[in-house]
Amino acid sequence: MAANRAVVVDPEAPGRLVIRGVAEPVPDRSEAVVRVRAISLNRGEVRRSTMAAAGWRPGWDIAGEVERPAATGSGPRAGARVVGLLPEGAWAEHVAIPTHALAELPEKVTFSQAATFPVAGLTALHALAKGGLILGRRVLVTGATGGVGDFAVQLARRADQAPALRQLGAHEVLVGDEIPPSPKYDVIIESVGGRTLGTALAALERAAVCVTLGVSASAEVTFDTRAFFVTGRATLYGFYLFTELGSEPASVGLRRLAELVAAGQLAPHVSLERPWSEIAQVAQDLMARRFPGKAVLTLE
Repeated sequence: MAANRAVVVDPEAPGRLVIRGVAEPVPDRSEAVVRVRAISLNRGEVRRSTMAAAGWRPGWDIAGEVERPAATGSGPRAGARVVGLLPEGAWAEHVAIPTHALAELPEKVTFSQAATFPVAGLTALHALAKGGLILGRRVLVTGATGGVGDFAVQLARRADQAPALRQLGAHEVLVGDEIPPSPKYDVIIESVGGRTLGTALAALERAAVCVTLGVSASAEVTFDTRAFFVTGRATLYGFYLFTELGSEPASVGLRRLAELVAAGQLAPHVSLERPWSEIAQVAQDLMARRFPGKAVLTLE
């Protein structure tokens, strides 16, 4: 196996992210070694890299090929095309991934498409599930031009089989950081925080749920407590993907997302596709919101 390289934090380098030689992964018996072909960026891991110590290895999302299957015999075979998720260190040429966090890809799904699935796709899938059956219910997705928002709009709209499906399926578009108190919503997927979350709580129907999963604007929130509690049985749900995956392995959701894309029922929005040598610049562009959707980096 060739020498391994990975993205690591270097506080002295422009953008703090560089590609350096690292040790080859040593898999546990239930882990497969994957040759990574594509990665995607998320704001959370990039934000942490701006504060992390030298040598820290970021990365959650990968797509590639299994070079060495798990010793237990579980998971995809050697040579299988896969998508996978790690809690950190995924941005490398070779990674060891537990088989419960891997899913095999249909031939129709590209590595670049698959690399967008893990954090953004799984977050949208699990967050929408907190609203129960959403067929015929009003769903609001804030921050809808981001990776999670893009998936959430498509997945929510797919639950409604009405004719004339649009490109993404959004029925209405709100611009600004304030959610009007009317109309009311049965499910709100909220990733902005700050004033947007504060006003979203007043836009809930009775027994509705607001799933909060990001703070792209601000972590500090004030809201009208009375407007929230008089609604009755409304819920504010704190969502963190890696905790949610304790009750259902990532492989289940990843397989579902791959099947939807292969069937043409879901279309990942890849705004930017670059070689991974451009990691530092693409990471800065992501944080500066210079593009919507997802950024994918490919490994030679």
